[in-house]
Amino acid sequence: MYTNEDLKNAVNEGIFTQDSVEKFRNYIAKEKHSPSVDEENFRLISGFNDIFVVIASILLLLSASWVTYDINPLLSAIVIAGISWGLAEFFVRKRKMSLPAIVLLVTFVSSVFLGVLRVFEQITETSLMLSTALAIVAAFLHWKRFAVPITIAAGMLGFVVFLISMFLYLFKAEEIVEYIQYVVLTLGLITFLFAMYWDASDTKRITRNADVAFWLHLLSAPLIVHPVFSLLGIFDAQSGNNTIMIIILLYIVLSAISLIVDRRVFMVSSLVYVLYALNTLFKTYGIENNSFALTGILIGFSLLMLSGYWSKARAVLLKFMPAYIQDKVPAAH
Repeated sequence: MYTNEDLKNAVNEGIFTQDSVEKFRNYIAKEKHSPSVDEENFRLISGFNDIFVVIASILLLLSASWVTYDINPLLSAIVIAGISWGLAEFFVRKRKMSLPAIVLLVTFVSSVFLGVLRVFEQITETSLMLSTALAIVAAFLHWKRFAVPITIAAGMLGFVVFLISMFLYLFKAEEIVEYIQYVVLTLGLITFLFAMYWDASDTKRITRNADVAFWLHLLSAPLIVHPVFSLLGIFDAQSGNNTIMIIILLYIVLSAISLIVDRRVFMVSSLVYVLYALNTLFKTYGIENNSFALTGILIGFSLLMLSGYWSKARAVLLKFMPAYIQDKVPAAH
């Protein structure tokens, strides 16, 4: 198994020429009837050995945690962080294994977060701020050493938790609770812009930057979608038909954004909300028994059609976009 990053490195080493790699990509795109840039390829697993190593690593980490936790919870976190880093030195830095890289990054950063949190007697805004701050530092050090694409998203998640904790610390909880959705939405938009920064640096999606952008988009989508739909009152039992129609319209807008930036994650993140909205709409018009089935058929068919004609739909939509946007997203084919 190899990725576009591997092909790029092979060109740099003189193994292949850039022209031959481009011809190979065009051949694969022709065979699949879809440009490779529209496939949103990212390295998750390179073989069953990845799964094998992950199972063994989790078994080792759980056992080490079990033994050391009774001695001291903080010691347990330190041991897990140390083992995670040590395993990453071999399986990530040397063997370049994808799935173990993700798992070991998560165990390392989360153990730092939980270890600092265990120093305090109870969870407070201050303890959360300190824990997330050190978790961000841990993510930064891990990125400098191993450069695992998901690390930037992990650090951004820590930044989001840190800022929310800071807002709760600076203001009384009862005063800010009604504004917390706006705070999360703002942080989601910042994360989206950060993801676009990484995306714009590699519009052909042949380097690690595209993988970094993917994980950031995956993080930004729920941070944007959940507050928006919550503010629209989708969780309100008394939400009317006008609200439901707005939710459906908003889903169409999010789908258009997904097409423009060539990322399907926004559609997936908001899928549960639009399913709920359509299901409620069908029930309003008396289709009670089969409302969920009809909703599934309608949305499923629409998504499959869009997937089949994704490239053509992007080409049509991008014609209406200004040049500065077209320059920052993958070209339409």
